[in-house]
Amino acid sequence: MTRRYPPIEPHEQGMLDVGDGHRVHWEVCGNPRGKPAVVLHGGPGSGCAPAWRRYFDPERYRIVLFDQRGSGRSTPSAALPEVDLSANTTEHLLRDIEALRRHLSIERWLVLGASWGATLGLAYAQRHPGAVSEVVLFSVTNTTAREVEWITRDMGRILPERWERFRNGVPADERDGDLAAAYSRLLHHTDADVRDRAARDWCDWEDAHVGIGVGFSHDERYDDPEFRLAFARLVTHYWSHAAWIPDGQLSRDAHRLAGIPGTLVHGLLDISGPADIAWNLARSWPDAELILVDRAGHGSGGGIGDHVIAATDKYANV
Repeated sequence: MTRRYPPIEPHEQGMLDVGDGHRVHWEVCGNPRGKPAVVLHGGPGSGCAPAWRRYFDPERYRIVLFDQRGSGRSTPSAALPEVDLSANTTEHLLRDIEALRRHLSIERWLVLGASWGATLGLAYAQRHPGAVSEVVLFSVTNTTAREVEWITRDMGRILPERWERFRNGVPADERDGDLAAAYSRLLHHTDADVRDRAARDWCDWEDAHVGIGVGFSHDERYDDPEFRLAFARLVTHYWSHAAWIPDGQLSRDAHRLAGIPGTLVHGLLDISGPADIAWNLARSWPDAELILVDRAGHGSGGGIGDHVIAATDKYANV
Protein backbone atom coordinates (compact mmCIF):
# COMPACT_ATOMS: atom_id res chain seq x y z
CA MET A 1 0.00 0.00 0.00
CA THR A 2 1.22 3.48 -0.89
CA ARG A 3 2.54 5.51 2.02
CA ARG A 4 0.72 8.75 2.76
CA TYR A 5 1.05 11.40 5.40
CA PRO A 6 -1.84 11.43 7.91
CA PRO A 7 -5.10 13.18 6.96
CA ILE A 8 -5.15 16.89 7.78
CA GLU A 9 -7.70 19.69 7.56
CA PRO A 10 -7.30 23.21 6.17
CA HIS A 11 -6.49 26.01 8.60
CA GLU A 12 -7.41 28.66 6.04
CA GLN A 13 -9.79 28.69 3.06
CA GLY A 14 -11.83 31.01 0.92
CA MET A 15 -13.31 31.91 -2.45
CA LEU A 16 -11.20 34.03 -4.80
CA ASP A 17 -12.98 36.18 -7.38
CA VAL A 18 -10.95 35.63 -10.56
CA GLY A 19 -13.26 37.53 -12.92
CA ASP A 20 -15.58 36.43 -15.72
CA GLY A 21 -18.16 35.54 -13.07
CA HIS A 22 -15.91 32.81 -11.62
CA ARG A 23 -14.97 32.29 -7.97
CA VAL A 24 -12.27 29.74 -7.19
CA HIS A 25 -12.32 27.75 -3.96
CA TRP A 26 -8.91 27.50 -2.26
CA GLU A 27 -7.55 26.09 0.98
CA VAL A 28 -4.25 26.02 2.86
CA CYS A 29 -3.08 23.11 5.03
CA GLY A 30 0.05 22.18 6.95
CA ASN A 31 2.59 24.56 8.47
CA PRO A 32 1.69 28.25 7.90
CA ARG A 33 5.44 29.00 7.88
CA GLY A 34 6.41 25.97 5.83
CA LYS A 35 7.67 25.71 2.27
CA PRO A 36 4.85 26.75 -0.09
CA ALA A 37 3.49 24.17 -2.53
CA VAL A 38 0.50 24.29 -4.88
CA VAL A 39 -1.49 21.30 -6.13
CA LEU A 40 -2.89 21.19 -9.67
CA HIS A 41 -5.53 18.49 -9.91
CA GLY A 42 -6.34 16.37 -12.93
CA GLY A 43 -9.32 16.15 -15.20
CA PRO A 44 -9.80 18.86 -16.24
CA GLY A 45 -12.71 19.05 -13.85
CA SER A 46 -11.82 16.56 -11.13
CA GLY A 47 -11.53 19.07 -8.31
CA CYS A 48 -8.96 18.85 -5.54
CA ALA A 49 -9.77 15.96 -3.20
CA PRO A 50 -8.43 15.77 0.39
CA ALA A 51 -6.06 12.94 -0.60
CA TRP A 52 -3.86 15.49 -2.38
CA ARG A 53 -2.94 17.02 0.99
CA ARG A 54 -1.23 13.80 2.01
CA TYR A 55 1.63 13.95 -0.51
CA PHE A 56 3.38 16.49 1.73
CA ASP A 57 4.92 16.49 5.18
CA PRO A 58 2.50 18.84 7.00
CA GLU A 59 5.25 19.92 9.40
CA ARG A 60 7.42 21.20 6.56
CA TYR A 61 4.99 22.39 3.89
CA ARG A 62 2.40 25.13 3.49
CA ILE A 63 0.09 23.23 1.13
CA VAL A 64 -2.19 25.19 -1.19
CA LEU A 65 -5.03 23.42 -2.97
CA PHE A 66 -7.74 24.86 -5.19
CA ASP A 67 -10.56 23.73 -7.45
CA GLN A 68 -10.03 24.89 -11.01
CA ARG A 69 -12.76 26.92 -12.70
CA GLY A 70 -16.07 25.09 -12.92
CA SER A 71 -14.99 22.13 -10.79
CA GLY A 72 -15.30 21.04 -7.18
CA ARG A 73 -16.44 23.84 -4.89
CA SER A 74 -15.63 26.64 -7.35
CA THR A 75 -18.56 28.52 -8.82
CA PRO A 76 -20.38 28.42 -11.10
CA SER A 77 -20.26 24.65 -11.57
CA ALA A 78 -19.72 23.39 -15.10
CA ALA A 79 -22.56 20.95 -14.37
CA LEU A 80 -25.08 23.77 -14.75
CA PRO A 81 -26.48 23.67 -18.29
CA GLU A 82 -26.60 27.45 -18.57
CA VAL A 83 -22.90 27.92 -17.75
CA ASP A 84 -20.83 29.29 -20.63
CA LEU A 85 -17.40 27.64 -20.80
CA SER A 86 -15.84 30.26 -23.09
CA ALA A 87 -14.08 31.84 -20.08
CA ASN A 88 -12.69 28.48 -18.99
CA THR A 89 -9.46 27.84 -20.91
CA THR A 90 -5.85 27.06 -20.08
CA GLU A 91 -5.02 30.75 -20.29
CA HIS A 92 -7.70 31.54 -17.72
CA LEU A 93 -6.40 28.85 -15.37
CA LEU A 94 -2.83 30.14 -15.64
CA ARG A 95 -4.05 33.60 -14.62
CA ASP A 96 -6.01 32.08 -11.73
CA ILE A 97 -2.91 30.33 -10.37
CA GLU A 98 -0.99 33.58 -10.40
CA ALA A 99 -3.89 35.45 -8.82
CA LEU A 100 -3.98 32.90 -6.00
CA ARG A 101 -0.21 33.10 -5.48
CA ARG A 102 -0.40 36.87 -5.13
CA HIS A 103 -3.50 36.65 -2.92
CA LEU A 104 -1.59 34.40 -0.50
CA SER A 105 1.58 36.56 -0.69
CA ILE A 106 3.73 33.65 -1.84
CA GLU A 107 6.95 34.45 -3.68
CA ARG A 108 7.80 30.98 -5.00
CA TRP A 109 6.20 27.58 -4.59
CA LEU A 110 6.68 23.95 -5.52
CA VAL A 111 4.21 22.84 -8.19
CA LEU A 112 2.67 19.36 -7.92
CA GLY A 113 0.44 18.12 -10.71
CA ALA A 114 -0.84 14.89 -12.23
CA SER A 115 -2.44 13.94 -15.55
CA TRP A 116 -4.13 17.15 -16.78
CA GLY A 117 -2.49 18.84 -13.78
CA ALA A 118 0.89 17.90 -15.27
CA THR A 119 0.01 19.73 -18.49
CA LEU A 120 -1.15 22.74 -16.51
CA GLY A 121 1.91 22.60 -14.25
CA LEU A 122 4.27 22.59 -17.22
CA ALA A 123 2.45 25.48 -18.87
CA TYR A 124 2.50 27.46 -15.63
CA ALA A 125 6.18 26.82 -14.87
CA GLN A 126 7.16 27.80 -18.40
CA ARG A 127 5.09 30.98 -18.20
CA HIS A 128 6.22 31.95 -14.67
CA PRO A 129 9.58 30.24 -13.98
CA GLY A 130 10.50 32.85 -11.37
CA ALA A 131 7.52 31.81 -9.26
CA VAL A 132 8.41 28.10 -9.24
CA SER A 133 10.94 26.50 -6.87
CA GLU A 134 10.52 22.87 -8.00
CA VAL A 135 8.12 20.78 -10.08
CA VAL A 136 6.80 17.30 -9.26
CA LEU A 137 4.61 15.67 -11.90
CA PHE A 138 3.14 12.21 -12.24
CA SER A 139 1.08 10.53 -14.96
CA VAL A 140 2.62 13.12 -17.26
CA THR A 141 0.59 14.53 -20.15
CA ASN A 142 0.92 17.41 -22.60
CA THR A 143 -2.72 17.30 -23.80
CA THR A 144 -1.70 17.50 -27.45
CA ALA A 145 -4.13 16.73 -30.27
CA ARG A 146 -2.20 13.50 -30.82
CA GLU A 147 -2.69 12.47 -27.18
CA VAL A 148 -6.42 13.18 -27.40
CA GLU A 149 -6.63 11.16 -30.62
CA TRP A 150 -4.78 8.33 -28.88
CA ILE A 151 -7.24 8.14 -25.98
CA THR A 152 -10.44 8.72 -27.91
CA ARG A 153 -9.71 6.65 -31.01
CA ASP A 154 -6.45 4.66 -31.17
CA MET A 155 -7.12 2.88 -27.89
CA GLY A 156 -9.95 1.10 -29.63
CA ARG A 157 -7.25 -1.34 -30.68
CA ILE A 158 -6.56 -2.17 -27.01
CA LEU A 159 -10.11 -2.12 -25.63
CA PRO A 160 -12.24 -2.75 -28.73
CA GLU A 161 -15.53 -3.68 -27.03
CA ARG A 162 -15.48 -0.81 -24.54
CA TRP A 163 -14.33 1.64 -27.20
CA GLU A 164 -17.10 0.62 -29.58
CA ARG A 165 -19.66 1.42 -26.90
CA PHE A 166 -17.91 4.75 -26.33
CA ARG A 167 -17.87 5.61 -30.04
CA ASN A 168 -21.50 4.58 -30.47
CA GLY A 169 -22.51 7.09 -27.81
CA VAL A 170 -22.40 9.85 -30.45
CA PRO A 171 -24.59 10.17 -33.57
CA ALA A 172 -23.62 7.89 -36.45
CA ASP A 173 -22.57 10.77 -38.70
CA GLU A 174 -20.03 11.97 -36.08
CA ARG A 175 -18.39 8.64 -35.23
CA ASP A 176 -15.52 9.08 -37.70
CA GLY A 177 -14.72 12.62 -36.57
CA ASP A 178 -13.54 14.37 -33.41
CA LEU A 179 -15.13 12.28 -30.65
CA ALA A 180 -14.24 14.73 -27.88
CA ALA A 181 -15.99 17.53 -29.78
CA ALA A 182 -18.98 15.30 -30.54
CA TYR A 183 -19.38 14.43 -26.87
CA SER A 184 -18.97 18.09 -25.92
CA ARG A 185 -21.93 18.96 -28.13
CA LEU A 186 -24.05 16.24 -26.52
CA LEU A 187 -23.06 17.44 -23.05
CA HIS A 188 -24.41 20.89 -23.94
CA HIS A 189 -27.66 19.54 -25.38
CA THR A 190 -30.92 21.16 -24.28
CA ASP A 191 -32.31 17.75 -23.25
CA ALA A 192 -31.16 16.76 -19.74
CA ASP A 193 -31.45 13.05 -20.57
CA VAL A 194 -29.12 13.46 -23.54
CA ARG A 195 -26.59 15.28 -21.35
CA ASP A 196 -26.77 12.61 -18.64
CA ARG A 197 -26.37 9.73 -21.11
CA ALA A 198 -23.34 11.39 -22.70
CA ALA A 199 -21.76 12.00 -19.27
CA ARG A 200 -22.28 8.34 -18.32
CA ASP A 201 -20.80 7.10 -21.59
CA TRP A 202 -17.80 9.42 -21.33
CA CYS A 203 -17.05 8.47 -17.71
CA ASP A 204 -17.47 4.75 -18.49
CA TRP A 205 -14.72 5.14 -21.08
CA GLU A 206 -12.55 7.06 -18.59
CA ASP A 207 -12.94 4.17 -16.15
CA ALA A 208 -11.99 1.69 -18.89
CA HIS A 209 -8.73 3.20 -20.12
CA VAL A 210 -7.53 4.55 -16.77
CA GLY A 211 -8.26 1.13 -15.26
CA ILE A 212 -5.42 -0.64 -17.05
CA GLY A 213 -2.78 -1.23 -14.38
CA VAL A 214 -2.29 -2.51 -10.87
CA GLY A 215 -4.75 -1.80 -8.06
CA PHE A 216 -7.47 -0.11 -10.10
CA SER A 217 -10.96 0.29 -8.73
CA HIS A 218 -14.02 2.03 -10.17
CA ASP A 219 -13.98 5.79 -9.59
CA GLU A 220 -17.02 6.25 -7.36
CA ARG A 221 -17.15 9.97 -8.14
CA TYR A 222 -18.66 9.00 -11.50
CA ASP A 223 -21.72 7.72 -9.63
CA ASP A 224 -22.59 11.33 -8.73
CA PRO A 225 -24.63 12.87 -11.60
CA GLU A 226 -23.42 16.41 -10.88
CA PHE A 227 -19.76 15.40 -10.70
CA ARG A 228 -19.78 13.32 -13.87
CA LEU A 229 -21.54 16.03 -15.86
CA ALA A 230 -19.15 18.79 -14.74
CA PHE A 231 -16.16 16.50 -15.27
CA ALA A 232 -17.25 15.31 -18.72
CA ARG A 233 -18.16 18.80 -19.90
CA LEU A 234 -14.78 20.22 -18.86
CA VAL A 235 -12.68 17.33 -20.19
CA THR A 236 -14.35 17.38 -23.60
CA HIS A 237 -14.19 21.19 -23.71
CA TYR A 238 -10.44 21.16 -23.12
CA TRP A 239 -9.67 18.09 -25.19
CA SER A 240 -11.61 19.24 -28.24
CA HIS A 241 -9.34 22.31 -28.28
CA ALA A 242 -6.11 20.44 -27.40
CA ALA A 243 -6.01 22.70 -24.33
CA TRP A 244 -5.42 25.76 -26.57
CA ILE A 245 -1.69 24.96 -26.43
CA PRO A 246 0.15 25.08 -29.78
CA ASP A 247 1.19 21.59 -30.83
CA GLY A 248 4.51 20.57 -29.27
CA GLN A 249 4.92 23.85 -27.38
CA LEU A 250 5.43 22.29 -23.93
CA SER A 251 8.29 20.14 -25.22
CA ARG A 252 9.81 22.93 -27.31
CA ASP A 253 9.71 25.38 -24.41
CA ALA A 254 11.15 22.99 -21.81
CA HIS A 255 14.33 25.11 -21.97
CA ARG A 256 12.39 27.72 -19.98
CA LEU A 257 12.57 25.33 -17.02
CA ALA A 258 16.37 25.44 -16.90
CA GLY A 259 17.53 25.69 -13.29
CA ILE A 260 14.21 24.43 -11.88
CA PRO A 261 14.61 20.97 -10.31
CA GLY A 262 11.92 18.54 -11.40
CA THR A 263 10.77 14.99 -10.76
CA LEU A 264 8.67 13.14 -13.32
CA VAL A 265 7.03 9.89 -12.20
CA HIS A 266 5.27 7.75 -14.78
CA GLY A 267 3.90 4.21 -14.97
CA LEU A 268 5.13 1.97 -17.75
CA LEU A 269 1.60 0.52 -18.00
CA ASP A 270 0.01 3.96 -18.32
CA ILE A 271 -2.03 3.40 -21.45
CA SER A 272 -3.96 6.65 -21.05
CA GLY A 273 -0.70 8.60 -21.30
CA PRO A 274 2.07 6.48 -22.87
CA ALA A 275 5.49 6.73 -21.25
CA ASP A 276 7.11 8.42 -24.26
CA ILE A 277 5.41 11.66 -23.19
CA ALA A 278 7.40 11.78 -19.94
CA TRP A 279 10.49 10.34 -21.67
CA ASN A 280 10.60 13.04 -24.34
CA LEU A 281 9.97 15.80 -21.81
CA ALA A 282 12.83 14.59 -19.61
CA ARG A 283 15.20 14.62 -22.60
CA SER A 284 14.35 18.30 -23.14
CA TRP A 285 14.62 19.26 -19.47
CA PRO A 286 18.10 18.49 -18.07
CA ASP A 287 17.14 19.45 -14.51
CA ALA A 288 14.37 16.83 -14.38
CA GLU A 289 14.70 13.33 -12.95
CA LEU A 290 12.55 10.73 -14.72
CA ILE A 291 11.27 7.74 -12.73
CA LEU A 292 9.52 5.03 -14.78
CA VAL A 293 7.60 2.62 -12.56
CA ASP A 294 7.15 -1.02 -13.61
CA ARG A 295 3.59 -2.42 -13.56
CA ALA A 296 2.07 0.97 -12.70
CA GLY A 297 -0.70 2.57 -14.75
CA HIS A 298 -2.33 6.01 -14.74
CA GLY A 299 -2.69 7.63 -11.33
CA SER A 300 -0.94 7.20 -8.00
CA GLY A 301 -1.12 3.41 -7.65
CA GLY A 302 1.49 0.76 -8.26
CA GLY A 303 4.13 2.60 -6.25
CA ILE A 304 3.86 5.93 -8.06
CA GLY A 305 2.59 7.70 -4.94
CA ASP A 306 5.63 6.52 -2.99
CA HIS A 307 7.96 8.16 -5.50
CA VAL A 308 5.92 11.36 -5.40
CA ILE A 309 6.22 11.56 -1.61
CA ALA A 310 9.94 10.79 -1.83
CA ALA A 311 10.25 13.77 -4.18
CA THR A 312 8.34 16.19 -1.96
CA ASP A 313 10.41 14.98 1.02
CA LYS A 314 13.59 15.60 -0.95
CA TYR A 315 12.58 19.16 -1.84
CA ALA A 316 11.14 20.03 1.59
CA ASN A 317 14.26 21.68 2.95
CA VAL A 318 15.67 23.09 -0.30
